[in-house]
Amino acid sequence: MNQMQSSENPPLEIVMNGLMRRYQERVPDVNIILDAMVDEGIIPDTGNIENDHIAFRTLGVPHLGIASFEKIFLHYGYQKRDYYYFEGKKLDAYWFSPPEPNYPRIFVSELRVNELSQESQSIIRSYTSEVKSDPVDSLDLNNGEAVDAFLHQPLWRTPTLSDYLTLLEESEYAAWVIYNRYYLNHFTISVHNLPEGYNTVAEFNEFLEKHGIKLNNSGGKIKESPDGGLLQSSTVAQMLEADFANGEKHMISGSYVEFAERRVLPEYAELPADQIQRQHRRDGFEAGNADKIFESTYTTQTGK
Repeated sequence: MNQMQSSENPPLEIVMNGLMRRYQERVPDVNIILDAMVDEGIIPDTGNIENDHIAFRTLGVPHLGIASFEKIFLHYGYQKRDYYYFEGKKLDAYWFSPPEPNYPRIFVSELRVNELSQESQSIIRSYTSEVKSDPVDSLDLNNGEAVDAFLHQPLWRTPTLSDYLTLLEESEYAAWVIYNRYYLNHFTISVHNLPEGYNTVAEFNEFLEKHGIKLNNSGGKIKESPDGGLLQSSTVAQMLEADFANGEKHMISGSYVEFAERRVLPEYAELPADQIQRQHRRDGFEAGNADKIFESTYTTQTGK
């Protein structure tokens, strides 16, 4: 969570700091939650939070999507892990494990654009066809500032409100990406490393709601993997005023905050608490959980 940037930092550090800095500026809930955690003495300062994972959304079109995006983080030593398919939302996804445990996991999803209606496909391609080659191929991945700038720059023109609303009717994911592009979709607080009384998702949800934070209740406020090892919850994305083409403005879903509790694996159940490291806990993700977490930006949640 350290916001300091320096040319002496490794590129991955610069990229992560840049992502988090802009994300905190755009997602008011982040600072509300972090400040409340410090005020209640849960953490001494925001640098003491473990970021479980960050997530990005992409479009499955030529020159973009996971095949392009992953080149950045594979270059920094991330390793591609499990594949997930979300049939109802028409999404593919992978997660990537970090080169060192102090970095977050990364979850990247991609919309199966070819499976949408012809109208939605035409709208999406009218924007993404402006990208004539894989933009990551021309990036100097050893230049952290350049990669940070790339992740926050538009890859296509600002959409019209009409196109956004048309996409929203068929795929809220498509509408989110056509406006937000590679903006960080969420970061995730690892609650299992917090002090007792706050170190389960159930307890942390109580703390959040006490401070007026609205939680995603799709599939229940707590999403639990079948093996019981991964529990997750998330805030509902706050609505932001967005500037569309031709000077039009409209309130749209921004990003959100997620919370994860990774329980100790059965084979390490006898390990003393002070010896438990990341590798001793349930790793990876769970499609059933993630499917509901995606809806943190959906109107079924934001419209409540």
